[in-house]
Amino acid sequence: MTALRNKVQLIGHVGQDPEIKNFETGRKLANVTIATNEVYKNDNGEKIEETQWHKLVAWGKTAEILEKYVTKGKEIAVEGKLVHRSYDDKNGDKRYVTEVVVNELLLLGK
Repeated sequence: MTALRNKVQLIGHVGQDPEIKNFETGRKLANVTIATNEVYKNDNGEKIEETQWHKLVAWGKTAEILEKYVTKGKEIAVEGKLVHRSYDDKNGDKRYVTEVVVNELLLLGK
C-alpha cells in the first residue's frame, strides 16, 4: 500500500490553455486548471451539478505534451500527487495553494 499514500486521479475539462514556463536549465513547467463535475440528487430529489476546479502542475515531458496537445475545453485524465504549499504575496500576506503534481497524462475525446 505504500504506492497509494499520496495518489490523485482526475478526469476533467481544461479551463484555459496551459501556461508554460521555460527555465534556463532547459526544464519546462506547465500550469493548467481542470474542472471536474459531480451530479447527484439532493434530499428533495432535485438534480444538482457541482463543479470543482483543480490546479495542475507538470514538469518535463508531461509539460511538453500539455503545451503541444492540450487547449481550453480539452478533456484529459491525470494522475499525480497532492501538494500543499504557501508563499507570501506582494502585500506580504501568506497565501496557501493546493496543487496536483502530474506524473501521468491521458488525452481523451477528439
